[in-house]
Amino acid sequence: MNNFWQKLNRPFFILAPMADVTDSAFRQIILSCGKPDIFYTEFVSADGLCSEKGKLKLVPHLAFKKNEKPIVAQFFGANPENFYKCAQLAVEFGFDGIDVNMGCPAGKIVKHDSGAGLILNPELAKEIVRETKRGAASAGWRMPVSVKTRIGYNKIITEEWISHLIEAKPDAIIIHGRTMKEMSKVPAHWDEIGKAAVLCRKAGISIIGNGDIATYEEGVKKAEQYGLDGIMVGRAIFSNPWFFDPTIDPAAKTPKERIELLKKHLGLFTELWGKDKHFDVMKKFFKTYISGFDGAKELRTELMKTRNEQGVMEALRKHAIIELNGIYQDNQRP
Repeated sequence: MNNFWQKLNRPFFILAPMADVTDSAFRQIILSCGKPDIFYTEFVSADGLCSEKGKLKLVPHLAFKKNEKPIVAQFFGANPENFYKCAQLAVEFGFDGIDVNMGCPAGKIVKHDSGAGLILNPELAKEIVRETKRGAASAGWRMPVSVKTRIGYNKIITEEWISHLIEAKPDAIIIHGRTMKEMSKVPAHWDEIGKAAVLCRKAGISIIGNGDIATYEEGVKKAEQYGLDGIMVGRAIFSNPWFFDPTIDPAAKTPKERIELLKKHLGLFTELWGKDKHFDVMKKFFKTYISGFDGAKELRTELMKTRNEQGVMEALRKHAIIELNGIYQDNQRP
C-alpha cells in the first residue's frame, strides 16, 4: 500500500473539502499563496457518480492538476457497492487517497443516511469503509482510505463512535469537534478530539483534528497539545488565503495584490466551469480578496451586483479610477 499519510512531516495541514469552494480553481489560488500538505476535492455523490447521467456532470468536480498532489477524493453516500466503484475510479484518475464523508450535517444529506447520518448506523459505516478499501485495492496495490466525521449526531459519543470506525481499519480519521446537531454554532470540543487521538494512536491510525483553527500557529499548538498527526482547516481560509504559509502577513498585502488575486481566481473559475456552474458561486470569495483597504466595502457592494466575469472587471476598472481620483479618504479599513 502506498500510504502517503505515513510519509508526511508532523504536524501536517490539510485544506478541508468544502462544497462550491475547494474546486481546482480555488486550489490553484491557495497553491499560489502557500500550499497545504494535502488537498481534498469537493465532496462528490457516490450514487451520482455511479449513474450514467450523473457521471458526466460530476467528473469535472474531480478534476485536479499535478501540482495539487497529494490530493484526496471525497465521496458521500450510503451504498457500499457504489463506494467500491468510486474507489476504483479514484485509483484510475490518479488520486493519492479516498475519503468517506461521515460528517456533513446538511439535512438533504443526512436524511438519506449519508454524511453525518452514518453516525447513527455504525454497521453500514463500517461496511462502506471496507468496500471502499476493497475498491481502492483493485489495481494490485491499495490506495489509503480515510474518514472525515464528527464526535456524534445528537449527542457526544466520541469514544463509542471512533471505536466503531477503528474496527473497519481506515488509514486516517479526520474528526470535527462538534456533533451534527451542533453544526458550527458552538466552539469545537477539542478535548473530545483528544480522546479520539488516544484511540487512533493505539490502533496505528493517523488522526487529524478540525474545528475553529484561526492561525497556522494555533494549529501547531493544538496538534502538540492533543497528540494529533495533522490539522484540517476550513473557514479560516476565507479570511486568509495565505494561511498555509506562516511567513506571510496577510495584513501586509496591498490592495493591488488582493485585486490581482481575485482576477486570477476569476479567470481560473471561468476556465474550469464556463457556464456549467452559476457565477454567484464566485461571490462568496469577494470578501476574501476585497477587504482591509480603503474603499473595500464600497467595491464589494458593486461586485455583488455583477453577473459575470465582464461585470467584475468593469467594477474593478471603476474602482481603480475612483482610487486614482482620491475619493476614498476616510481611512477606514472595512
